[in-house]
Amino acid sequence: MQYRRSKQQGGSYFFTVVTYQRHNILTDKRNIDRLRTAFKREIEKYPFDIDAIVILPDHLHTIWTLPEKDCDFAGRLSRIKRYFSVGCVNTRQTLSISRMRKREKAVWQRRFWEHTIRDEHDWQRHMDYIYFNPVKHGYVTVPSEWPYSSLERCIQKGWYEKGWGRSEPENIKNVDYE
Repeated sequence: MQYRRSKQQGGSYFFTVVTYQRHNILTDKRNIDRLRTAFKREIEKYPFDIDAIVILPDHLHTIWTLPEKDCDFAGRLSRIKRYFSVGCVNTRQTLSISRMRKREKAVWQRRFWEHTIRDEHDWQRHMDYIYFNPVKHGYVTVPSEWPYSSLERCIQKGWYEKGWGRSEPENIKNVDYE
């Protein structure tokens, strides 16, 4: 099957990236550090802005804004996943025959969910979804309690008020980008 992805130069994109068979490999601090390093390395080589990110035990959500005249989010994401996978710890190596043939590790699902941000309202809805996600999954009672999130940075920028998310925002009720 041929997948078509929207490619908008200088665009903003929302992503959901899921671990292989939803294994909770993103609970290990060494893996979190490895993922941070993967992002930093990629940003140094192929700059882009991370508007928001949250890392949960078995998936992550993020919004990126790419530079003008650049739409290669897939290449960036592929390199981040590859770098992370090489040094990832605590992975279960139950592989399918297809993965064994391709010499793939059991770290990430092959595909990822991508959505091109259309306007400011769409951007805000996806930002709110990202930051409220740890509450939705029952890990914390308020978004600011989750340690693997860029929410604090957004509060410092004035994009969110301190204490935001004590209840689910109206604009994301019944929304599921998993």
